[in-house]
Formats: sequence, C-alpha cells, structure tokens
Amino acid sequence: MASGEPSPGRDSPPGRRHWGSGRVSILQGTLLVVGMRWTDRAIGLLSSIILARLLVPEDFGLVAMATITIGLTSVFLEFGVHIALIQNANATKEHYDAAFTLRILQTSFLAVALWFVAPYAADYFHDERVTAILRWLSLGTLIGGFENVGVISFQKEMRFGLEFQLAFIRRISAFLVTVIVAWILRDYWALVIGTLVSKTLGVWITYLAHPMRPRLGTKKIREIFSVSQWVLVQGIGNYLDKNLHRILVGRRASATTLGAYTLASEISAMPSTELLAPLNRVLFPSFVRVKDQPAEMKRLFLLAQGLQTTIVIPAALGLSLVAPEIVTLLLGERWLAAIPFLQWLVLGAALRAITASPEYIMLTLNAVRSMAVVSWFRVLFFVVLAFLLLPQAGALELAIMRVATSAAGLGLTLWFLLRTVPSVRMSDMLKTINRPVVAAAVMGGVLLWAQEFWLSEIPLVRLILGVTVGAFTYVVTLLSLWYLTRRPVGAEQYILQQLLLVYRRRCAN
Repeated sequence: MASGEPSPGRDSPPGRRHWGSGRVSILQGTLLVVGMRWTDRAIGLLSSIILARLLVPEDFGLVAMATITIGLTSVFLEFGVHIALIQNANATKEHYDAAFTLRILQTSFLAVALWFVAPYAADYFHDERVTAILRWLSLGTLIGGFENVGVISFQKEMRFGLEFQLAFIRRISAFLVTVIVAWILRDYWALVIGTLVSKTLGVWITYLAHPMRPRLGTKKIREIFSVSQWVLVQGIGNYLDKNLHRILVGRRASATTLGAYTLASEISAMPSTELLAPLNRVLFPSFVRVKDQPAEMKRLFLLAQGLQTTIVIPAALGLSLVAPEIVTLLLGERWLAAIPFLQWLVLGAALRAITASPEYIMLTLNAVRSMAVVSWFRVLFFVVLAFLLLPQAGALELAIMRVATSAAGLGLTLWFLLRTVPSVRMSDMLKTINRPVVAAAVMGGVLLWAQEFWLSEIPLVRLILGVTVGAFTYVVTLLSLWYLTRRPVGAEQYILQQLLLVYRRRCAN
C-alpha cells in the first residue's frame, strides 16, 4: 500500500464521516455477534409470524420457487471474495477494488441470466406466476452487487459493534417495509417489494457505515480468484446440498406444501445457526491469527466443538419434541402441515451445525478442496437416495433423507479434519461431546414420557411445561455427568466461568 494511503477499515479519509472503530475483544465480539444474530432472527421470526397471519402458505411457496432459482443460478458465479479478503492479512485497497469488480460482474451476469431463465423455472414448478416474480427479484440481485465491499473489514478486524449496527438497520428496514406492504396487498407481491426495497436500503447503508469508496479495478483479480476458485466449487456443492431437497419438493408437491416446508426449514435452523453462527463468526478470524500455533488452535477448536454440542444438540432435540406447540402458537392452524417437516429438518440442521468448527479450521489451513469434497459428497449421497432408491419420495421422505445426508457429511468432515490437523484425535473430540449427547438423550426420554401426563391441552401451557422440564433435565444431567467425571476442562467449565465472571461484575457494580 502506498505511503499515506488509508488502510481499509482502519483509517478514514479526512472529512469523511463513518461509524467509528467498534473494535472489541474476542469475548466481547462473541457477545456482540450473539446479540446481533439473536436480534436479527428475533426480527425475522416476528416478521414470519406476522406475514404468516397476513399471507397464506401458497404465497411463501411462490416466492420460494423464485428464490431457489436465484440461488441455484447465483451459486455458479459466487467467488467468495469475502473469504479471500479475510484470509489476506495484507490486503490493500486494490484487493478491495478487485473484489468489488468481481462482485459487480457476478451480479450483472446473474441478473441477465435470471431474466432468460425465468420462463423455464415457471415450467419446472408448474406455475406461470414464477416468471414475473423471478424477473423482478433479479433486479434486487443486481442492486445488491453494488454494496460497499469495505464492510468486510468489520469481520476481518473483529469490529463486531459496527456489524451489529449494520445488520440491525438493514433487517429492521426490510421488516417494516415488507409488513406494511403485506398489510396493504395481502399477497405474494409484498415479499417481492420488501426484498427490492431492503436491497436498495442495504446498499445505501453500507456506504454510510464505511468510509471506503471502492472503484472498478482488475489489478488484483487474479490473486483474489486464486483463493476463490475452490470456494466457488465448494459454494456450488453447498448450495445444492442445502437446497436440492427444496427444489424437489417444489417439483413433486404444490406451492402450498413448499411454503410450509420452506418456513419449517427456516425455523429448524434457528437452534443451530442462531446459537452457533455468532461463535463461529468470531472464531474464524481467531483461528487465522493462531494458525501457526498448533496447540492453541487445538484448544480453541475443542472448546468450540464442546460449546457447539452442549448448546445445539439439546436445543434441536427440544424444538423437535415441542414442534406441534411451536407451529400452532406462532404460525396458526393454517400451517399445521409444517409440523412433521420441522420435527425432522431441525435434527438435520443440528448435525450440520456441528461441522462448522471443523470447516473453519480447514478453511484457515487452506484445505478448501477437502471442504468442497464434503459438500459434493453430501449432494451425491442425497441424489442416490432421492433419485435412485426412492424416486417417488414425497416432502416428508425428502426431509428424512436430509437428516441421513447430514449424518454422512458429518462423518466425512471429521475424517478430513483428523487428516488436516494431526494434533487433534478422535478421542479428544469424543471427550468433548459425550456428556452433552448423553444428557440430551436423557432429556428427550424424559420429555417423551412426561408429555403423556400434561394435564392441559392449551398449546402455550404445554410449551412452557415442555421447555421447563426439558431444560431442567438437561442441565442437571449434564452437570452431574461433569462432576462424576471429575470436572474435566471443557464446555461446562468454560460456561460456568463466564457466568461467574458476569455475576462478579454485576456485584462489583
């Protein structure tokens, strides 16, 4: 970088206002990202609840058909420029300009492709309304490509306070616009209009949030793409892995069924993505900083793996067991078809969440090829099940296949991890997950037994009882197992230490 040139994300040009530094520690960053994710999802959940009352499952299904097509098309042009910038500790303004240029090229090609693909997508899903929806949403894709690439530095430099502000403003604006339009129109166009407005506001906000003004530039494109090419291959596999089941549901079932399936899929991810994504988002730059310290990387990984298992397994199993009450209370009687989908999909989401830390370790160590292999393995595994073994499978059977595919992918991910990081052994990982798994199994058994004795048929009462009994059983069982095994270093100790630290600070104040 030339002398005196401002570093992306650190210094701002004279006279240009931005949002401040926002730099925090790893612990503060985790708490901020947890708050950011939970706030974002709370707004998203509230939006879904309100929209579910204003719209019908068919409306969600129609828009889902269009967004599936957008995702399937865009994944072939996704270069993962943010990963290349985060990995490069010495990224200059030219690297950011190259990333910005690649992003605009990607979204421009994508918008044109979607315009011509729209009629074929409508034919595939047997609904001509998809054509117009898809063509309007392609405009939002083009608009999104002009976001200020400088905001990537927020994550790279662990300035999560600024990420929180950016995510909150974008989410709340999308929420308000979509709900207001849905109240007026009462049909699927509310979701389309809400998407376009939120994309436009999102781009504008990124330029308020960060002082960088990216320009078109090609000097560092080759360097960016050298990192991104395997990210592209993995991204295609990841998209097919995450969405092929929904593509098949849209083909084999109605828009109403796809709407119920899609909303169930979104809710099923909450115990995993919304509880664990904040931790992983903070850990990725942390892994990068200690990648030359094998002992410290191993410690961080095992702690993250233990925390993930301790949190996500009971949360996912609990959500599966109280799914009828959750759907009835939050979505209403029109959405009862989503219950069996939610009960299965949440288990698959939990298994996938546990692979997050191993994937970030391999990403840190440039083992992107192994990650791409895992993604494509899951795709092929699902294809064998859905097309060769059970070619007539319906929506529920496809959800069950999703769980089986997640389990197979988890096994292969751990195998690659052991090869990539020899210092980590399978016995190390088993010691971090055995107590949470046993405690979750005990919790599940108690809930299944206790639900037969609930005296009330009121969904809210049954939900409160289920959550209370499940949480109490899990915590007591987990701590008992921890004490019986002589309180080993792990997730339990870390959580208790953090709770004690918070208590002491509150007492000191």
